[in-house]
Amino acid sequence: MANSVAELLTAAAADQPDGIALVEASGGRSATWSALDAEVDRVAAGYAALGMVAGYRAMLALGNRIEFVTTYLGALRAQLVAVPVNPRSTAGELARMLADSGSRIVVAEPDTVTVVREAVALLEQARAGALDGVDPASLDGVPDPRVVVVGATLRPGETSYDHLTTTLPASALSRPLPPPQDDEALAALLYTSGTSGRPRAAMLTHRALLANIEQVAEVEPPMLTADDVVLAVLPMFHVYGLNAVLGGTLRQRARMVIADAFDPQGTLDLIEDEAVSVVPVAPPVFAHWLPMDDLAERLGPVRLLLSGSAPLAADVVQAVKAATGIPVHQGYGLTEAAPVVATTLCSKDADPGSVGAVIPGIEVRLRDEGGATPDGADPGEIEIRGDNLFSGYWPDGRDGPDEQGWWPTGDVGYLDIDGDLFLVDRRKDLVIVSGFNVYPVEVEDVIAEVDGVHAVAVIGVPDELTGEAVVAYVVAAGGDRERIRAAVAARCEERLARFKQPSVVHLVDDLPYTVTGKVQKGRLRAVERRRVLGLLE
Repeated sequence: MANSVAELLTAAAADQPDGIALVEASGGRSATWSALDAEVDRVAAGYAALGMVAGYRAMLALGNRIEFVTTYLGALRAQLVAVPVNPRSTAGELARMLADSGSRIVVAEPDTVTVVREAVALLEQARAGALDGVDPASLDGVPDPRVVVVGATLRPGETSYDHLTTTLPASALSRPLPPPQDDEALAALLYTSGTSGRPRAAMLTHRALLANIEQVAEVEPPMLTADDVVLAVLPMFHVYGLNAVLGGTLRQRARMVIADAFDPQGTLDLIEDEAVSVVPVAPPVFAHWLPMDDLAERLGPVRLLLSGSAPLAADVVQAVKAATGIPVHQGYGLTEAAPVVATTLCSKDADPGSVGAVIPGIEVRLRDEGGATPDGADPGEIEIRGDNLFSGYWPDGRDGPDEQGWWPTGDVGYLDIDGDLFLVDRRKDLVIVSGFNVYPVEVEDVIAEVDGVHAVAVIGVPDELTGEAVVAYVVAAGGDRERIRAAVAARCEERLARFKQPSVVHLVDDLPYTVTGKVQKGRLRAVERRRVLGLLE
């Protein structure tokens, strides 16, 4: 029985050392199972040589590439805690995550190294109490992280990835690192924040990651087999790409084709060239592909399309099947569940509007506002229980599963007579853009800093390409409204990752409030629905 996801690689290397484990589309690089396993050994030894000991955090600010796989698995093998983050994060966002996690190393690449350096520099401001959202006391005794750079020129004090993997002589690599003594040891911190507030890190143990990989492996018919070629275009810093795709591929010993970004035509070319058979993607992909007349031909090698990270409309599921003949199976998952909870692969007769039945090893129940089971097919809040659940939020495990192991997701749904789960609502204010969580308060805090902004409310609206888009309602305190609009856009571009930035900024005279002083965002969402229907200019 494996003690960590990294041990799945060791088992694969022992079983089929010369088999191709992964291919990198952009650079044409590839690695066999044995070569990949040896490289992960070298990374783990390099971490140790840099003074990293069990429990230290290693942040990965990398896109999809071979070095993401090796630095992630190397961290697990060295008994570190991996902290994968969005490589498109701003310097301020990275600095807050560095401070919060206490990461001792951050691995960067040419596309991220400049922002990473800025983030490390911002930690000095944080120590002086000048970085919003960071308690200077949290940095006491924690040194600035060492920067490890993949494929870019170093600055003084930095370490290259090549040096990381050649730090120790080969003789040192013959002494294997001890496996984790406790499967409850922390393996990864993944930043998310539940229903609201600034992002928090979900604490995922080796037990949780491995449990979900095994739960998915028991699904019939199988999501992945050893004969599959799996597309890894979903970002690996995200739990879907990290554990469902990478972890599942390691478990099944399938071949993984790594793509650094989605491109409607380029990704289809890759699917054809590499004979990709399983394509896990986020819902916005289908909006790009459905208008193509030759889609069925382009997806010729594909046996299965998997959609996750956000709900996929029933009419899209039906349209893709009609256009290609390929089944689209969608599922339901959360970062805190590592991530898969349900899939239509487990359904007796999948309804296109459902997210499927619960996978083996996971329990689901519904609770109404009074904590009782809803009557019949009435909706209720979805609560889940299983070995795949997280251990709460960093650093103290707050808001994790209760004493009986149940955890309330904040999502609302109902179960049909066959046990299929239907989502009818979700976390009240959360916006999901291309599968990524956007927490309105984070955007609101940035906009509120702009001179002339009196009040602000941020909501999500439907978007054909990204699932949802961010829209801001801003009350301007007099002055030149267009100047304020431009200032809001500039501040968001400076402070927020691209997917978090508002696509539209409405300047309004006032916002609707409840009697207790809360903004009635439901009314704002109703305004947007009327706007879409053409009832508003």
